[in-house]
Amino acid sequence: MEEQPECPVCLQSYDGESTLPRVLSCGHTACEECLTNIPKKFPDTIRCPACTVLVKFPPQGPSALPKNIDLLRLFPSISNLTPDSTRNSKKSSFEFVARSWPDEFHAAWKDRVLLLDAVSVESQGSTESASSSRLSGCLKEGDGDGDSKVSLLRVGSFQRRDDGCDSVFEFGYVLRMISCLWEMEEEERDELDVIMCVKERGVSKVLGLWGDLKNGVLYLVGEKLSDFSWEEFDDSSCLAVMGMQLCEALLSLNKEGVNAGCLSVSCVKFDEFGNAFVDLIELLETGRNVYGLISEETCRKPVGALEMGLVLKRLVKNGVFMSFEVLFELLKRQNLLITQASSECLVSCSSDVWPVCFLLLMLLGGKQFSEELTESVTGVDAKECEGKIEDLLVLYTGLMEKLSSILESKLSGKFKSMVGILRQCCCLDPQARPVLTDLWKCNRELIMNHRLSSMFALEKKKPKKRKEFCLVLGELCRLVVVGSKEVEEDLTEEGEFDKDFVGRLSVGKIKSKDLRGHQDSITGLAVGDGFLFSSSLDKNIHIWSLKDFSHVHTFKGHQDKVMALIYINGAESVCVSGDGGGGIFVWSTSFPLEEQPLRKWYEPKDWRYSGIHALAYSEDGYVYSGSGDNTVKAWSLQDGKLVCTMTGHKSVVSALVVLNGVLYSGSWDGTVRLWSLSDHSFLTVLGEETQGIVKSILSLAADEGTLVAAYQNGDIQIWRDDTSMKSMQIQSSAILTVALNGKWLFTGGWDKTVNIQELSGDEISLECTHVGSIPGSSVVTSLLYWEGKLFAGFADKSIKVDSHSLSNHVSSFALMKTSVLLLRMVCNKSVLSEISRYIIADVNKNFSFCFSSCS
Repeated sequence: MEEQPECPVCLQSYDGESTLPRVLSCGHTACEECLTNIPKKFPDTIRCPACTVLVKFPPQGPSALPKNIDLLRLFPSISNLTPDSTRNSKKSSFEFVARSWPDEFHAAWKDRVLLLDAVSVESQGSTESASSSRLSGCLKEGDGDGDSKVSLLRVGSFQRRDDGCDSVFEFGYVLRMISCLWEMEEEERDELDVIMCVKERGVSKVLGLWGDLKNGVLYLVGEKLSDFSWEEFDDSSCLAVMGMQLCEALLSLNKEGVNAGCLSVSCVKFDEFGNAFVDLIELLETGRNVYGLISEETCRKPVGALEMGLVLKRLVKNGVFMSFEVLFELLKRQNLLITQASSECLVSCSSDVWPVCFLLLMLLGGKQFSEELTESVTGVDAKECEGKIEDLLVLYTGLMEKLSSILESKLSGKFKSMVGILRQCCCLDPQARPVLTDLWKCNRELIMNHRLSSMFALEKKKPKKRKEFCLVLGELCRLVVVGSKEVEEDLTEEGEFDKDFVGRLSVGKIKSKDLRGHQDSITGLAVGDGFLFSSSLDKNIHIWSLKDFSHVHTFKGHQDKVMALIYINGAESVCVSGDGGGGIFVWSTSFPLEEQPLRKWYEPKDWRYSGIHALAYSEDGYVYSGSGDNTVKAWSLQDGKLVCTMTGHKSVVSALVVLNGVLYSGSWDGTVRLWSLSDHSFLTVLGEETQGIVKSILSLAADEGTLVAAYQNGDIQIWRDDTSMKSMQIQSSAILTVALNGKWLFTGGWDKTVNIQELSGDEISLECTHVGSIPGSSVVTSLLYWEGKLFAGFADKSIKVDSHSLSNHVSSFALMKTSVLLLRMVCNKSVLSEISRYIIADVNKNFSFCFSSCS
């Protein structure tokens, strides 16, 4: 049994009574009740539920619409009504910028990138230091009236833009940083993510990421606090407070799943109130210094007791304290440990107790403590050690003996209560050490009596569900910094031409070719039949081959400057142009090409108006013109007869675009009016909400339900399904031309730059993100994006195109042209014309220009 026809909205079968089919002007049917309930964004209009075209809706309601008599007559023995799928079909969208990262990645990181002008790097005195691992700088605060000191740590590199680079595309700043982050190893990004999420007390703030475009370096930016004068302490209260604050800082890191692994004197900073902080930037820099130090002392050879002693001596001398299990694991990961015993399972939060203990002793003993500790390591006799773990313990024994001596001599009287717990903190077995909270309590009791101290308990912080890692063993500390990373590849190298336009654009390797031949500013661009058509104020239309961008032919005949140009691919492939005198010319693109038009017609002559400003075409066979007399006119393409004149605009109609059965007209009056293609009736107006502030519309673009209007003040406004979604200024001067393909938006104008934006979002919100720019030498007057290629026309008479398409085509062209010359010698013009048509249809249209050039 055949299925019964049903309403496309409620899916109820039509029965002629409760579910009555009504026909809309677009030809589709829906039930009367659903048509009543469809939301009406504009007066007397609804959007067809089948094809989404905006159609007229009678004020009396759906009862005034005709019934689908044919459907009722055949009911119930008819098959489902097939909607007109051609109107709802989507054009293929080419990716302009090949992005390998998902939208979620962009959303997660874009707000962590500081503005380009937010950070200024302090002068370093040498060019080498500009690309060093860590720098100092200033961060602009608020409206820029004040600056704060910051530290910068290098975490990545990207291709820098040299002044001599001949690639025409330049990524936007934020997108270049996102690209750099995406190219990092996942472990590096995870560590960055955790570090930037630390907002706990006692840990310095990480402010974000900043890119140095000059040197191609990505920096992690953190607040810069004050250093401390490490002199000998006699005040137990001051020592205890600092001990407590260090414990709290490391406990905060542990809460985020981070173990410091080591500490140095430089890692401890102080704010204006004397509170101690752990500086994350310094902590990462210390980890990198440890790697460099080990590399110097070991010469990348396996480490025995003797070499371990040298490493420990350097660490202590530089004020760096690291527990034995962390040091062993670090050496093991670099294949520098003679024995293969693993210590990875021993690295934990207890590993942070050891360096805190030694830092406190450093506070207490000052430089003398460091010197005595260094002597204890130097005095170990390692000559007979064979490199086994048991032999390496000799170092630890000597170190602990000296430490015990220092504890007995230094921690007497009021510090005596700390001796026991500090000895336990230095235990070789991490599981036998006290936890950080125990060390915190011990310091607390130095400034409060036991009974009062018991009233204040350190809040137990549950660690977040993150993968734990040791900072000094992490990927960020292992980054090797050797100057500034530069990528210098020749585009002409073998294999480079195998990359498509998108692939080369994503790495900033786009070169352009200038097409010259016009004698005045370019006004329009169109593509069809393997050709690029260009119009100009010089009254001519040039035809260029898309194969090698050579000039093929010139259409001549206009008596006024050509203002608009379109290509129509129908039963008869033609190019249509409009001029400032009101003339509309139709040119045949079939071979042989002629200089004169197939037909032409003119608007009524009126010296007060400036002729044709815009053209558009609908599949119904109508050419639409936007004119200086404030009207939109519909013309029959077949014979040039005026079919309809649409009025309503208060100024020049400067732009026209057809989408989903609707004609959109933009005007200098700042509004966009919508017209039905079926009967040319007025549907609604967009942009009236900006009344009082008249912004002339200079260009329109539409694709897949999205409409973009460009204004003379540098603004753009974006509608989706005729609902305003975004209004923003993207240029400081007039936007003369705009192109749209899927999510890629291209704009150009008086700022002499082609700007690329990416549209993203949903039905509720829309984001417009600056992707990059292509600088030009003159005002951008026309843009066209077609099948992954961008074409730009300029006021300096030139057209810029992607030069990638030129590869390996010249020889093919020469061979074809030679063949045509031979044919010309034996064939008359009519025979040659027939041969050309055959080749065009059966071989390759891209070579068809040869016949024209040889005719």
